[in-house]
Amino acid sequence: MSPVRPRVGRVGRVARGARRGFLAAAGGLTVTFAAGCAGLPVIPKRPSPSVEDAASWIRFAGGHYTLTLPRVEMGQNVLTAMKRIACDELGVPWDRVEARLHGTRMLRRVKASVGSDSIREFAVPLAQACATLRDALAAGHPPGVLPARARPFGELRAFAPAAARSARAQPIEQGAAIVRGEPLYAADMRRPGMRFGRVLRAPVSPELASHPVSLDEAAARAVPGFVALVQSPLLVQGRSQGVGIVATTPGALERIAAALAPRWAVAGAFDADDVSGAIDVDRRLARGALAHRLRGDAADASQRWDVDLRLDVPPAAHAPIEPRACVAEWTTDGELHAWVGNQDVFYVRDVLAARLGLDEARVTVQGMRVGGAFGGKTIATVELEAAVLARATGGAVKVQWTRAQEFALGFHRPPSSHRIRARLKDGRIEAWWHAFASGHILFTNAVLPAWMQRLTDLIGDDGVARGAVPPYRTGTTRVEFDLVRLPILGGPWRGLGAGPNALAIESGMDALARAAGADPVAFRLAHIQEPRLARVLRRALEAAGERPAGSNAGRRTGRGVACGIYKGGSFAAAIADVEVDPADGTVRVLRMSCAHDCGHIVDADQVRAQCEGNLVWGLGMVLVEALPIGASTVGAATFADSPIPRMGEVPPMRIALVDDGDPPTGAGETAIVAAAGAVANAIFDAIGYRAQRVPVRPADVLAHLRAGGRG
Repeated sequence: MSPVRPRVGRVGRVARGARRGFLAAAGGLTVTFAAGCAGLPVIPKRPSPSVEDAASWIRFAGGHYTLTLPRVEMGQNVLTAMKRIACDELGVPWDRVEARLHGTRMLRRVKASVGSDSIREFAVPLAQACATLRDALAAGHPPGVLPARARPFGELRAFAPAAARSARAQPIEQGAAIVRGEPLYAADMRRPGMRFGRVLRAPVSPELASHPVSLDEAAARAVPGFVALVQSPLLVQGRSQGVGIVATTPGALERIAAALAPRWAVAGAFDADDVSGAIDVDRRLARGALAHRLRGDAADASQRWDVDLRLDVPPAAHAPIEPRACVAEWTTDGELHAWVGNQDVFYVRDVLAARLGLDEARVTVQGMRVGGAFGGKTIATVELEAAVLARATGGAVKVQWTRAQEFALGFHRPPSSHRIRARLKDGRIEAWWHAFASGHILFTNAVLPAWMQRLTDLIGDDGVARGAVPPYRTGTTRVEFDLVRLPILGGPWRGLGAGPNALAIESGMDALARAAGADPVAFRLAHIQEPRLARVLRRALEAAGERPAGSNAGRRTGRGVACGIYKGGSFAAAIADVEVDPADGTVRVLRMSCAHDCGHIVDADQVRAQCEGNLVWGLGMVLVEALPIGASTVGAATFADSPIPRMGEVPPMRIALVDDGDPPTGAGETAIVAAAGAVANAIFDAIGYRAQRVPVRPADVLAHLRAGGRG
């Protein structure tokens, strides 16, 4: 569908046909709700899983096992991995276990599928529940839900060394159904008499107050397929008051939106300079200490710094292939059913119940397979829109955002600005100071009003802080940051703050190694505190082998290294080989190698795939991805405006997996701590260019070379 571009105006009169009430007309309905308000935001509940919870995940009846996945399947193939754990622990063939996605009436509340926690937190309880069921059936107990026993990790068969097989031994769950185009995703759902809806909003950020001031209702109702015009205070996202339309076909939505010709009142404005200026770390340091400290040693600025570098990281989109969608259906007895592609099915239920004034028992939410999320589908947006439109019109309504809406209304990786200063003494780090500023991540402005976010600022934001403390011996260490409420929506993005923070840290470590005249790998090994991190660094170097031969024609090649720890328990190191063309400034990644340790590996192929995905994200961070900011809004409507790496830009990859029998941790985001730094450091190795901003553009490279930089 082409993006809807409503007409914009700051003032105007409400169209004469607009009035409060509920109208039935020949051309369709006009539905207006005059009362009610959004109220306080619904706070997600994220309980840690227990073995008692896991007892409801696996059932046995009629000689058949059913696994209800307590996670959301969004392309990481956790459905396959968890089914493997069940089969291995139960000791049964693959085809005797049916795996299905969960809904809110299938099991006890589970936390959102975020943070690379699915295997780390849910694998062991599942195996314990399966072991309980296996032993009970062997002892002749009747089928049913049994209290699971929390037996030790070493007693669980699913995690025996022989259990880590290749995924080629069994098919990917739902893989064949995806190929056949079976209805797995929320947008695939079809309900009897289903209609199609959309909420139109002013083409500005939801951080700015906006509302419609005129609508040509008569023209909209004359469009074939028109069903309803819905005005409700529940159609508020942030400070953006929308107006809903419902039609008999998706195509009619476009024509109705054009005929409605809404004009909008908008309060305030901003541009890209306002966003970048708000987080400028040097401006903030000029005012004094930053608000939040992760390490508080004094930073002695009276001596010369051996490394003093600046790095600015722009906002970036999640760019899921599937725009978010929801089908909502009201039953004749007033119950609400919703089919969603969301990372937190129970949170969606909580929001719908709270906003619509329903008891939780009258709301059923079924999780569907998600076509990419990366932290971006954790709040309720399209789900509430669909429920409101369905209630206004009766029956079922599907709302699916356009790609333009995904960019304009979704939250994104917030921009950040970093200053790294460090000092050497006798070849070792004597002092380290990392100061940075960022938009919020966990306490996102996509959910929290400004006053509530100011309260959370008292405790900081662990998402922004993630990975900011270096995994090295750094002597006197100061790490501090500021949080800034920005006029664009920011929130969790793969790895949260760990990606930008690690890029800044690893750029600083590379610069320190060169200032010390040391090999970058040897310099890191001399400062690493965690043996498992040192091990993956050595394994990455082994996997990389000799540098690949670059092209001729005067192109320069370079090799970069980076490593890190994700959430204290998973370890990764990456080595990138790049080629830079001095003629046009283009950078091509020739090869990337990665060593990865996430404890026990349940599915080697899927862990390898997660590593590859993170390497692509890191490459994109350094060379490709930047979400443009336009006039008071995100300046992107298509992937052409905000690109992601293309297949031709993705190099061959070598992945070395390390598994020494430790309990499983997480693989989904780990390699993000090493991927970007390896590419950035390889560019420096090739031409001596240390990026002060990413992505690195050909113009940046050419400017460096023309200024006399090494080429």
